[in-house]
Amino acid sequence: MEEAKAHLKEHGWVKIPSVLTKDDAAHALDRLWKAKETSEASGEETFQPILDPDASNVRVFYLRELDPFFRDMLTHPTGIELTKSVLGERFLVSNFSANIAGPGSKSMALHSDQSIVLPEPWLNIWAVNVIWCHTRMTKENGATLYIPGSTKWTCWKDVPANAPELLVPFEAEAGDIVVLDGRLWHTSGSNITKDEDRAILFAYYSAPYMRQLINWTAKLPKDLQETLSPELKELFGLSHIGYVVYGDLRYMADKYHKKPDGESAGGT
Repeated sequence: MEEAKAHLKEHGWVKIPSVLTKDDAAHALDRLWKAKETSEASGEETFQPILDPDASNVRVFYLRELDPFFRDMLTHPTGIELTKSVLGERFLVSNFSANIAGPGSKSMALHSDQSIVLPEPWLNIWAVNVIWCHTRMTKENGATLYIPGSTKWTCWKDVPANAPELLVPFEAEAGDIVVLDGRLWHTSGSNITKDEDRAILFAYYSAPYMRQLINWTAKLPKDLQETLSPELKELFGLSHIGYVVYGDLRYMADKYHKKPDGESAGGT
């Protein structure tokens, strides 16, 4: 795990194979399709034109609310440990959603996860995206494409005109996870297969002082909130404590010692 943490810090991503078994990934995929049906039945749109150019891209939001099966993924030790290695001990679940890229689906916009929610410059890592693969990801079926070294870009003007030529795919097997630094520039790939879906989940964590993409207090039913574990309440920002303390907060008397009478500020 230490090697994986180092790779994430240096390269802005790391792939961990077989976090789920193939059977667990297949089961999760089946639950995901059911979650899609539940979402549509409740009136939630699964085609989002603001994100995707065509309806072959399926988006399922609020997975935590739709199916308790997905709750364990948010607190899985592997994803949590890697997230802590770059965000620190405290962070929030900003969003938890899925993208199923069907045959014929096209790419969304090129972006970094921080660039679309925070003003530039992006000088540090303030978000992490954990991708859960429920099917394999290949260049042909729409694997996430990323630009190596793009975590060093701090503003929009750093994105070069030839950015599309720099994209390479994350290829992974069902059950793998891919962890992304929030500054890594990426996009969804185009699915050029005839009959193969690419299904992935995004557990999007953010620094505790960032506003979450989803207002979980408003979205999650009150009775569901009451059943959450203390860990999940903290991750969703449902704890009554809302502030984050950083820096040197020693009392004035402890930090700035009063000089003895007759002693100058510069010493004896």
